[in-house]
Order: sequence, then structure tokens, then C-alpha cells
Amino acid sequence: MALHFERSEFDARRDRLVIEMAEKKLDALLLFAQESMYWLTGYDSFGFCFFQCLVVKADGSMLLLTRSADLRQARHTSTLDNIVLWLDREKANPSLDLRNLLNDLDLLGARIGVEYDTHGLTAYEGRRLDEQLHTFGQVVDASGMVARLRQFKSPAEIEKAERAAALSDEALDAALPLIKQGGDEGAILAAMQGAIFAGGGDYPANEFIIGSGADALLCRYKAGRRKLTKNDQLTLEWAGVFHHYHAPMMRTILTGKASKRHQELFEAARDALTAVERAMTPGNTFGDVFDAHAKAMEAHDLTRHRLNACGYSVGARFAPSWMDTPMFYQGNAEPIAPNMTLFAHMIIMDSETETAMTLGRTYLTTETQPRPLSRHDLDLIVQ
Repeated sequence: MALHFERSEFDARRDRLVIEMAEKKLDALLLFAQESMYWLTGYDSFGFCFFQCLVVKADGSMLLLTRSADLRQARHTSTLDNIVLWLDREKANPSLDLRNLLNDLDLLGARIGVEYDTHGLTAYEGRRLDEQLHTFGQVVDASGMVARLRQFKSPAEIEKAERAAALSDEALDAALPLIKQGGDEGAILAAMQGAIFAGGGDYPANEFIIGSGADALLCRYKAGRRKLTKNDQLTLEWAGVFHHYHAPMMRTILTGKASKRHQELFEAARDALTAVERAMTPGNTFGDVFDAHAKAMEAHDLTRHRLNACGYSVGARFAPSWMDTPMFYQGNAEPIAPNMTLFAHMIIMDSETETAMTLGRTYLTTETQPRPLSRHDLDLIVQ
């Protein structure tokens, strides 16, 4: 088997989940998020674009229902030994297959938790699932159960995050020589992703963000490339990825000379990130971290140019996004605790002057101040 962790690591995760299930009085848990399956068993696949379900019983036993294309994938990458296939055929209804499996597992009339909040369970399949479970047992929404356990990283997971962060740094190192007048965005992307692959890393769960000129104000990837001009701005958001663990970074890099507005926005971004670091400690909440960001932006008269979130938890994620929960936004009462890997991004987009500035990196929380996982400093980069 191609496991990314020791078997004992998966056993400990299973035991933690069984305790949570007992507290919620669940007889079984139906998992549809690929992140949950990967965390619990090591199962590594993009087959979640089709229906598949990991059934976890209260005693910790597990069964995977999936398609034939993922049978060998599950055997090779996971701890699972009980794998059942639903058949691709006209008018197939895998939810009916799942109901029959639950019946075979003696779960008729049981209290069953369902992981609804995931891209691994479409609305269409979710409706069909509910139709099958409507008269089968007591169904409860257990969407956040495994996600909450995944927030807290084990020592083995922290090693993955640190390796991912080193790959993030290497990607920036590869990009910097190409960020100059005439530099091509395609070549920059190729160098960054190439450095991550060459370092043993993986594809990210979503595309890198790259945009120059007016596109530097965008917060999403878009198709199309341009070449940098003499005095330009380039916004990059990328992540080193190792065994699916992500360590994002974000920077706006300038060519030529820094304008007065760029310098103003950079100072605000640095002040805000410094404030966020001070707030990212046990005893505070995710909402407190956002408030520190918002207060710093307000002090620079930039409230109208900031976003309404300033970061989020990261870890092992699959497409379509490396963003995990919880997020830094107003009122989020989720507490900061040690051994979280958190990405904080300061994003300032002044559409009036078409000036962009971003600054972000990944941290490991501790008993006191968070530890940045990047070796790069926070200075403004002007090439």
C-alpha cells in the first residue's frame, strides 16, 4: 500500500472519530468529502466527482462504496479492506445500493449522521440519498464532524505542512528571476508549478492566482496571459502542496519603481498582517483575528478597499479549493488553538487607482505566538 502516514496515525484518527460519534449517539456516519476519507483512511482519489461513500460504524469498522475505476485506487492508497462497487449502468441509483448495504450492516432504524456539506455530494445525489434514507432510520446532519477533527494537526501532519511551505518558498524563488519587464505570466506559472513538482509536491486543490496590470486586482484565476511592462504589478497566490497538505502564500510584486500608492498599501498590508499575527493566539477567536485585520485597515482609511475575510485554515484538501474551515471573518466564534495551520492574507484592491497590494503566508499556531512556515520575509518586492 502507498500510505502517506503510519498505520498507527490512521488508527488514532479513527479512535478520535469513534469518540465523537459516541458523544453524538451515532450508530453510523456516512462520509462523502474526499478530505474526510483521505484523513481517516489515506484513500487518495479524484473519484469523488462521482458518487462514493465511506460508511463508518460506531465500532470503528468501515466500508467504502465506490465505482470500479477506484477499486484499485482504494486498495493501493488506503487502509480499507472492505470495498463494495456500485455498477455504472442506465438508471443507476447508488443511493439505493447504499441503502441495501446499510441494511446488510444491520443499521435499519439506526441513528445515522450524513456529511452533507461537501462537493463530494451533489444536490442531485443528496436528494436521492434522502429519498432512500427517509424511512430507513433517523438521519442527522453531521457535516462538520470530521472537518473539526482535521483542524488540529498531529506531529506527522505538521511535517507535511512544513514540507509544503518549503515548496511554496521554492516556487517563489523560481518565479522571482522571471518577474521583470517582458516577463511572461505563463513562464512564471510554469516555473512555480515546476519547482513544486520537482520538489516532490502535488497539484494544488485549485489553480494558482496570477494577474498583472489591471488583473492584479483579481482574487481568482482567469484564463489568458500577458507580459509584464516596465512599471507593473503582479499578484500571485500559490501553494506548495505535499501529500495534499497545502501551505499558501500571497504577494503583489512590482517591476520598475514602487508608486506612492503601492507603498501606502504595502505599509497597510504589513501592519494588518502584524496585527493578525498578534491576535492569532489561544484565547482569541477567528473573529478576533479578523477584527485585528479590519482595525488595521481602518487606521489606514482602507475599509472600502479590503475584503470581508482575511484567511482560513489549510491542510489536506482536494479540488475545487484548498480553502478549509474555519475562516477569519467577523463574528466567527471558533477559538484559536495550538497545532492549527492557518493562512492569513491581507488583500487590498483600490479600484479607483487600479492599485493592488497583497501579503500573506501560512502559520502554525502554538501555545503563544504563531510560527510562520515560510522562510521569506515580508518586505515589499520590487524587481
